[in-house]
Amino acid sequence: MVAVPTPSLPGARIVQQDALAFLGALPPDSVDLIVTDPAYSGMNQHLMLGRGRIVGTYQAKGEDRWFDEFHDTPENYRQFLAECRRVLKPDRHIFIMFDSFSMLSLASTVRAVFEVKNIVTWDKVHLGMGHHFRRQSEFIVFASKGRRALARRDIPDIWRIKRLHRAHYPTQKPVELFEAMIASSKTAADTRFTVCDPFAGSGSAAIAALRQGAEFIGCDVSAKAVALARARIDGYLASGVDALQRKPAYDARLQKKFW
Repeated sequence: MVAVPTPSLPGARIVQQDALAFLGALPPDSVDLIVTDPAYSGMNQHLMLGRGRIVGTYQAKGEDRWFDEFHDTPENYRQFLAECRRVLKPDRHIFIMFDSFSMLSLASTVRAVFEVKNIVTWDKVHLGMGHHFRRQSEFIVFASKGRRALARRDIPDIWRIKRLHRAHYPTQKPVELFEAMIASSKTAADTRFTVCDPFAGSGSAAIAALRQGAEFIGCDVSAKAVALARARIDGYLASGVDALQRKPAYDARLQKKFW
């Protein structure tokens, strides 16, 4: 698939492209931080709930289809991680999101490519659907290429940030979740800081990067998702309003804000 450059946007660029092709076209040692939520295929290939798959209607065919799942075989996933390591600058961080199934099947592969430092639990506050147990959490593997300290020393390993209800995109994550990742890594000394998300989806990571004073580059294989993310970024840059998430997803009574 040919990459389609976004219109000129100060600080944000999203292209329509497969993640591996997108990363392969980036220069080595060119980004400061990778934050990403891959569209894992593993659990969806094993679990069926109700009339559809576990994440809802995104399995629709043709024009109504939001995105293709990332085929997370060990070989494909290791190639993806190797490209992430190649484009990441030395002594920089990567945050990769996992559900419980992909965590069990793929997290060990991250350790073969990066230096895994910790696991962050995302407490979504409200219960969701689940298999055997109702799901209220997801996980974020925090790893590095080389050595780099966190931006501050008071960050907990449980982030209580509300999941989004009736979101515009099937797997849309709260902007605050990506802000927490960026703020954990970016320091005051990082006057120019580039955040990369090779599974940009609805553009939550892009909005988070802009809020944190960072540049953003990313891609998504879905033309529909890219159009949505670009419109979201355009609107945010023009008005300061995030049209896809108008309300905060955190409660100060549950989580001290560190981003």
